[in-house]
Amino acid sequence: MNDRTLGSVIGGSLTQGLDVRLHPDISVETMRVGKFLVVQGQQARFFCLLTDVELGTTSTRIAALPPSPDDDFLCEVLAGGSTYSTIALTPMLMFVPAREGQPERSDVRQTGAIASFQAQSSSENQLQPVKTVPSHFSQVYEASKRDFRSVFGWEDDPHRRNFSIGQPLDMDVPICLDLDTFVERSNGVFGKSGTGKSFLTRLLLSGIIRRDAGVNLIFDMHSEYGWEAVREGKGFNTVKGLRQLFPGRVEIYTLDPESTQRRGVRDAQELFISYDQIEIEDLRLVGGELGLSEASLDNANILRAEFGKSWIVQLLNMTNEEIQLFCEEKQGHRGSISALQRKLARLDTLKYIRSACPHDYIDRILQSLHAGKHIVVEFGSQSNMLSYMLAANAITRRIHSSYVRKAEQFLQSKNPALRPRQLVICIEEAHRFLDSKIVHQTIFGTIAREMRKYFVTLLVVDQRPSGIDPEVMSQVGTRITCLLNDEKDIDAIFTGVSGGQTLRSVLAKLDSKQQALVLGHAVPMPVVTRTRAYDETFYAEIGDPDWSELPDEEVFAAAEVARADLGF
Repeated sequence: MNDRTLGSVIGGSLTQGLDVRLHPDISVETMRVGKFLVVQGQQARFFCLLTDVELGTTSTRIAALPPSPDDDFLCEVLAGGSTYSTIALTPMLMFVPAREGQPERSDVRQTGAIASFQAQSSSENQLQPVKTVPSHFSQVYEASKRDFRSVFGWEDDPHRRNFSIGQPLDMDVPICLDLDTFVERSNGVFGKSGTGKSFLTRLLLSGIIRRDAGVNLIFDMHSEYGWEAVREGKGFNTVKGLRQLFPGRVEIYTLDPESTQRRGVRDAQELFISYDQIEIEDLRLVGGELGLSEASLDNANILRAEFGKSWIVQLLNMTNEEIQLFCEEKQGHRGSISALQRKLARLDTLKYIRSACPHDYIDRILQSLHAGKHIVVEFGSQSNMLSYMLAANAITRRIHSSYVRKAEQFLQSKNPALRPRQLVICIEEAHRFLDSKIVHQTIFGTIAREMRKYFVTLLVVDQRPSGIDPEVMSQVGTRITCLLNDEKDIDAIFTGVSGGQTLRSVLAKLDSKQQALVLGHAVPMPVVTRTRAYDETFYAEIGDPDWSELPDEEVFAAAEVARADLGF
């Protein structure tokens, strides 16, 4: 702990936070929202977040008749006595001496993040959730590097898959995510356009790959994650994609081979989807894009029951007379089926749709995932919402079904070799998949609600979190949020978060670049970070040619056994 005291606790409560009066020699301008401070109580130290700053006077006459700005002497006389500054602190954690007792089991269940970080704290102290407040006149100090390391751990911890996402606003010390905890649940990266969501997402995906916390399936709508991306700012500068950072661990599949080749991407594999791989669930998701009515989708079920998987091809080839005859025999509605035929004809304009495919490309993706490879699916010129939503849903549905079978076989056999590798599916424009009107009928809504049941979770990237179903938002384990301005979006971020109101002011004061509020399951407490730069320094730190080129033989051997047992 730093020796210099900043102020004294003069009031507050457990629910409203602490009021601290700054000492006269402390400049209020050094106290910024999002800063971390430590309050030394009589029996515990409290790790706190600064949430507000206020100026005060002892007399209304001073405010009514302030001294002249040129009268330095009078300003100094009033400072600290008649005029003063206060700050509002929200206690987040308590450091309690170990001899005071270990956290109770109920505490561990309610605060899983704290329990997971307990092993990283000092042997002399225990991290506990805050259940009391420090006494009057307890002294306030700047948080030290030791405090941060006790709370957030360090990246080279041999016992944990920690990954540094950034640093505090005013200190050079890493803020780490526990990646094992992170991938257990669905997570979100939020922020308005231009705040660096894509760069932050690349950081997280790189950490998962580097620390081998799971495998990633990334639906890359704008071709930003695979080979390279354009850096925002003046001039045309590019940054490395995941394939360049981890050439031995990342594979690129493309729905538009011509576009991918024009951008100089090497070794990208083609990906096609056949009509018989498209289900009614997929069409329901893109119903708005295609203009499909509920009546048309109801009649699609009749066609599916009659023709099986080939129902779309059969429908597209039917004449008006054949449609009329079908409706008479199967009790279908001619107008709805004719409208369905016309609107599904738009699928022929998508480059990656085929009447039949020579290979099962989705099965190839599955085999790569089970072998520990990370997959980036690029869309190229097919980056419209119809293409993105249709392909992402069709592929994810098949992969989820495979994981369900594999997870059930693992739970039945208890064979460690059959345990599925944790899969993280990354989607952009997530509110399109998780809107309240359709979330209960899409595979993404199912995954979001299942949490870690079948070893599949989501990493959703979105600028409109208010468009995501509230039930789904409440299941988002870790939320990494850049600047947001819309009140509805800000409210959505704090859905299901205890003490969210005190964090609203923190979120509203973020810079528009390279700052984020991190809260949820993978960190022991909410924290504002200067996000790690995605640059040459990061490439050197994250890249390890010996590691990235050589596969983990034990992992691959286990994957081979699992695939053989499951018939892959």
